[in-house]
Amino acid sequence: MLITTILVLIFKSEIKNYHKTLLFFDAIGLGFFTVVGIQTGIEFKMNPLICVALGTITACFGGVIRDVSLSNIPLVFQKEIYATTCIFGGVIFFILVKLDLPIMLSKVSCLISVVLFRLLSVRYNLHLPTNLKFKKSTE
Repeated sequence: MLITTILVLIFKSEIKNYHKTLLFFDAIGLGFFTVVGIQTGIEFKMNPLICVALGTITACFGGVIRDVSLSNIPLVFQKEIYATTCIFGGVIFFILVKLDLPIMLSKVSCLISVVLFRLLSVRYNLHLPTNLKFKKSTE
């Protein structure tokens, strides 16, 4: 990981030319680390809600490290749908487990749903609302 970080810092300007490729691999990494976090929670016999939170944190923290290393604002702190994709994948995982599907099929479905949801949210410019403004009550 240290070598990768050094290479990214050295070739920062070159990497910007590969936005779509990096987005695709970022989405795959997001999906894999979501599954790893969920799996870790299951191994420790944690509540499904905690497992989804672990998957989300595990997946998003790698992106935070990457973005901070590149002097960018982390995607998870922007309007992009990033952590929400992990939560969505985690919910899919536990729904499929509850339906007694094989665990491997549930993991693959979680991975695919995270990747697809992330790529589609970028493709169609879907994002969470920001800067909600509430009117003050005059009463």
